[in-house]
Amino acid sequence: MKKILIFIVVLGLASTTFAQTSDNKKMPSLGINFFLQDFKTPASIASNGFSSVMQKNKWGNISDMSSGLSLQYLNGLTDHIDFASTLSASFLNYPIRPSSGISQTGGSKFLLEADAGINVKLLTDKYFIDPYINMGVGASMYAGTYFAAYAPVGGGLQFNIGDGSYVNLQFNYRVEVSSLSTKHFNYGLGFVAPLKDKKPPVVVAPPPPPPPAPVDTDGDGIFDPNDKCPTVPGVAKYAGCPVPDTDGDGINDDNDKCPTVKGVAKYAGCPVPDTDKDGINDDEDKCPTVAGLARYQGCPIPDTDKDGLNDEVDKCPTVFGPRENNGCPILNFDPKDIKFMVGSDKLTKPSKVELDKGVANLNQYPTLKLTIEGHASTSGSDKINNPLSAKRAVSVKTYLISKGIAESRLATVSFGSTKPIADNKTAKGRAANQRVEFKIQE
Repeated sequence: MKKILIFIVVLGLASTTFAQTSDNKKMPSLGINFFLQDFKTPASIASNGFSSVMQKNKWGNISDMSSGLSLQYLNGLTDHIDFASTLSASFLNYPIRPSSGISQTGGSKFLLEADAGINVKLLTDKYFIDPYINMGVGASMYAGTYFAAYAPVGGGLQFNIGDGSYVNLQFNYRVEVSSLSTKHFNYGLGFVAPLKDKKPPVVVAPPPPPPPAPVDTDGDGIFDPNDKCPTVPGVAKYAGCPVPDTDGDGINDDNDKCPTVKGVAKYAGCPVPDTDKDGINDDEDKCPTVAGLARYQGCPIPDTDKDGLNDEVDKCPTVFGPRENNGCPILNFDPKDIKFMVGSDKLTKPSKVELDKGVANLNQYPTLKLTIEGHASTSGSDKINNPLSAKRAVSVKTYLISKGIAESRLATVSFGSTKPIADNKTAKGRAANQRVEFKIQE
């Protein structure tokens, strides 16, 4: 353990000492990762040997692994070395080592892991794909009382997606350091973005050239830098030009309120004004004092339902809704609580209670229309599931109509078992897939 700590500290100090300012050095960034914990494969390798695991394909299955989420802080020490600190959380049944003398807790408990180390990259962050290896030290707390230390060692691939953001694929082997730790693999997929924008490079403007010696090419007594017509003799009143109509719009400068810009007599020699600066002149602008767009004849994009989102970005432009829901109303009833009798399209009593909330919602927004989607699990055949999911959607529609909701506001569609949201291999997953969903129509 001490050797690993000393190695990390020495390598980190050396990297900082030789660090140079570079556009390729990673800025302070924050990442979020989804990961899987694999205790089965390392245990299989330990008991059977790596070659046996390879030959007999005794790798751990995904179903044997536990998932979790982690936050990661990254900061470039050099172009090729990043400091990495990670805080991970998962919920699992930790395989406590028998030699620790601590009995198994039983059931899944909360596991918190924190580690720090470095990523040594083959290339720099300017490349699209950058392989790296990583190493560090870490500690974990299981069920609030079981503490252990480990050393993460592994590698990964970093994919540059622009603006200092990256997608990471990473593999770690969590080496046992303390007597209470258990070795395991950690497979991660994450997204990293900088905490702040990169400062643009400072551009130093060159000093201006020295002014030229005064020249009066046309000999009219007005030096060329101040003569707007340096090759034609003129008078001072017109800045060295002989013609009093500077902009050539047919209105002489004495009567032209915009003598250097072509205009029209109606506006005293000035162009047709654009009061609101939207690129549409006032003669053609239906909203001349408010900036707008040509497709709305100079008026702003309308907000029909007055919810603060204009019609072009509002998913429900005729129904008032909050910005965080793209301008659509938020439905305050839970489709997951709508259930049916087994193998039937008959609604349960609790489902009717939940649908009554939906009735209140629809009465609150009288112009709102819904599509009711019927879904099924893979239990049984499509010959049974497809009609049943359609009947269940119709059953919900019929109940809402019975509560006074106009039939014209409701539509149904059936997807059978084609759009699962959970694993059909488990009873819980199949129950989740046997559902109805509601989509707002526009």
